[in-house]
Amino acid sequence: MTDEEVLHEFRSCEALLEGHFKLSSGRHSAHYLQCARVLMNPDRAGRLARALAQKLPRDLRAAIDVVVSPAMGGLIIGHEMGRALGKDALFLERPNGTFELRRGFRLEPGAKVLMVEDVVTTGLSSREAIAAVAREGGEVIAEAALVDRSHGSADLGVPFYPLIDINFPSYAEDEVPPELAAIPVTKPGSRK
Repeated sequence: MTDEEVLHEFRSCEALLEGHFKLSSGRHSAHYLQCARVLMNPDRAGRLARALAQKLPRDLRAAIDVVVSPAMGGLIIGHEMGRALGKDALFLERPNGTFELRRGFRLEPGAKVLMVEDVVTTGLSSREAIAAVAREGGEVIAEAALVDRSHGSADLGVPFYPLIDINFPSYAEDEVPPELAAIPVTKPGSRK
């Protein structure tokens, strides 16, 4: 799937938004990718997951024991990646602010994990999720995401395979340009 085909999937369901958004990372942007909208259609979610799975090197795909994703954003794409790879898909939750496995999910000691996210901006959430997998006894051997908003700058500590790299600028709270600051801010993500 080409970058233009991926963007078409986002545009076709009005998942590429423009305005003033506060991202889950705390940064501000004039663009927001609402992955929940692009993934709301099971056929589209499956197509995107299969395309993402094809980005992974064959030897990496063979080494994966289980897919893990952080809730909320990574839930659907994580499940679809599990389907595409023929692996179980678990998810992490933050009931008290720290990622953990719940609902009877557990990792076998030393399990080789593919971490799957919807969007990576700074990589903070991913690093927290990777640390949680280590606490649960697994080893994250790579991460895959639908979108890399970091433009390759997020250091996750593991190989990273995004479906698309989008270079929409984002700004720290004190760096928001005046033209963006003039637009009312919206926080569309799952974290408050």
